[in-house]
Amino acid sequence: MAPDHQKIKTVSKAFEKIAADKNFRLFANVEVGSDLAVAQLQEHYDAVILATGSSLGKKLGIPGEELRGSLSAAVFVPWYNAHPDFIDVDPPLDTDTAIVIGAGNVAVDVARMLAQEPSELDRTDTADYAIDALKAGGIRRVSISARRGPEHAAFSSPELRELLRLERTTIVMQKSDIDAAMTRAGDGAGKDVKSNFDAMRLIVETPPGEHERTLEFLFHHTPKQILGTDRVEGVVFATPHGDVTIRCGLVITAIGYQAQGIDGVPYENGRVVSSDGRVQANLYVVGWAKRGPTGVIGTNKSDAAAVVALLVSDLKIPKNKSDIAGLFTNQMAVTQEGWQRINQAEVDAGEPLGKPRKKMFRRDQMVAVSQGVDREVGSS
Repeated sequence: MAPDHQKIKTVSKAFEKIAADKNFRLFANVEVGSDLAVAQLQEHYDAVILATGSSLGKKLGIPGEELRGSLSAAVFVPWYNAHPDFIDVDPPLDTDTAIVIGAGNVAVDVARMLAQEPSELDRTDTADYAIDALKAGGIRRVSISARRGPEHAAFSSPELRELLRLERTTIVMQKSDIDAAMTRAGDGAGKDVKSNFDAMRLIVETPPGEHERTLEFLFHHTPKQILGTDRVEGVVFATPHGDVTIRCGLVITAIGYQAQGIDGVPYENGRVVSSDGRVQANLYVVGWAKRGPTGVIGTNKSDAAAVVALLVSDLKIPKNKSDIAGLFTNQMAVTQEGWQRINQAEVDAGEPLGKPRKKMFRRDQMVAVSQGVDREVGSS
């Protein structure tokens, strides 16, 4: 969840209730596939469900994509969310223009984080180092580019409407783009498309403010090349009116995700190979790892229910109860009690600052706190 979407993040309370159940156990800080084999889990449990999501960003496959300043949302989003594996990403924010390539909610999230006045993030749980970097950066203009028209955009209308709540950013969308899209869609436009059109019209009809920061939408812009020698200097787009070059110093792609492979699990086209969620024997998969990067929380909820129904129908003679704790010999497994210590430490550290929490971002610090060792949150 985006750090400025605190209301949506309250979905975590549903998981907290499950975690409080006496039959629930957590083994965090354990990497399945390296610290622990999937086959070992299958041996110890009646059923194993893979719910790993899709963590790898897809590539554009165009020249210049490997330049400094060109990165995937799959890297940038964990960076500003204080994921310990991404704290050294160091995105170059010393530029006045950034381009976000994509037409979905992730693209909107990224663009919103870049386009809003960074002080608006002070009361969120955005990583402190990210807020500091954004404040020190020079970004004043952010463009979201989509290769097709507004009628094909995968944005959701709530995400679009929320952009108008940015107090110090002007949102720009061309009325001609929306009118043309509505004509192309005609009466056959689906409910979601019509809802998006309503949100887009609201943006178009809202008088632009005289703000220092701007977030603009560029439809029918297909990226052909990222320019630059040592770092990103611009992007060449193919448009209906010919090629257009936009100068910028940062390009973030949000064009889709694929699941990261785990040894012992079959993968194809960025997804776990399964038959309606059944992978093999007592191994199952749900969510984006099963379907690909589509759908929202509600979609994953119904998908999970269907896979669990399949799992229940497969259950036969239960295995003898066994404990996997003895399998961990090279790493410290963090239990639910340990996670609660981490959670409480972050919440306590954030409260005096008016934040929902102040995130830890060093793995060794998290492990130490989970074991009851006092460490100052936010320290290295």
